[in-house]
Amino acid sequence: MDFSWTAQQQQLRAEAKEVAADAVARYGWTADSWINGYCPPFARELAARGWIGISWPKEFGGAGRPAIDRMIIAEELIGAGAPVGSYWVAERQMGPSIFTFGTADQQQRYLPAILAGEATWCIGMSEPGAGSDLASLRTRAVRDGEDFVVNGQKIWTSFGAVSDFVYLICRTSADGPPHAGISELIVSMDSPGIEVRPIKDMAGGAHFCEVFFTDVRVPATNLVGVAGAAFKQTMRQLEHERGGIDRLVSNHALYRRALDRADMTDPLVRQEVAQLETRYRLGRLLVYREALGQAPKGFSAATKLFCTEHERKVADFTARTFGADAMLAGDVSRGLCYANSYTIMGGTSNILRNIVAERILGLPR
Repeated sequence: MDFSWTAQQQQLRAEAKEVAADAVARYGWTADSWINGYCPPFARELAARGWIGISWPKEFGGAGRPAIDRMIIAEELIGAGAPVGSYWVAERQMGPSIFTFGTADQQQRYLPAILAGEATWCIGMSEPGAGSDLASLRTRAVRDGEDFVVNGQKIWTSFGAVSDFVYLICRTSADGPPHAGISELIVSMDSPGIEVRPIKDMAGGAHFCEVFFTDVRVPATNLVGVAGAAFKQTMRQLEHERGGIDRLVSNHALYRRALDRADMTDPLVRQEVAQLETRYRLGRLLVYREALGQAPKGFSAATKLFCTEHERKVADFTARTFGADAMLAGDVSRGLCYANSYTIMGGTSNILRNIVAERILGLPR
């Protein structure tokens, strides 16, 4: 099997490296830059290059290029800590959901702004008390004439305070099993009845938000897909979220700083670096399989599990390398504080282990 890159892919990677380095020089770097790096001007620059939606179908405004090209760009940008957050969620999940399940009117209304890097979206999924269990969500949308009326609360909503739209996962029916009766709505964040409360995290960031919905009226035309049948749609979204390169390289910039400082004359340090490099390459292979469509259905849970466990090991190595200086090293300190979140957000490691055991391996509950 030939694992080499084509000349076009090598050129694309070299270009992405240059763009990433330039962005970091102008805007700075952050750990987990696809969540922490909110920078609309950089999004518009990438859009001008045609790099937002590069793997979307051409009929929806994308470039129609293979998913592996998008992965190459993302690996270099996020690996360097370039600020991709303002468009990332919309390009990765919302756009594909809308051009797969949305109406022609929704596609014409929302996709152009995403491709232009001019719209920030958040996902209204997690709720207090529901944890990583989507079927337990309680936010309700009740049909009233030509509208849905939404009441409930979401939490851990990244970019809730700066988003133009929330892609809301809510319950439109209580009939049947817990995973039934779930729907997806597009909700404008300036709708009356929405209150956003940012949550400051231990790393000093405030991208997480609580979002409260009180009698928020949403046009019924904003329903994506079939009412009450969105569980499978949401699972498909999670495939994009869990199986991407962003779950492997979120703190790669931190790792590079640790390598610059590490004592490579120490055999134990060299051994640890070798283990990290090996795990990184194994993680890439898992992500490649996702990008190439070769991974089994639901395997993104295993990919996310392996990759984010690797990210925690990178943080441990960085902390040992910097020692007490880690508490005084600015961005390194923030990166280390933030690292605790990798194995929690998007599904905790224990939840993902359950998914792997039950849905992939077919083990009894």
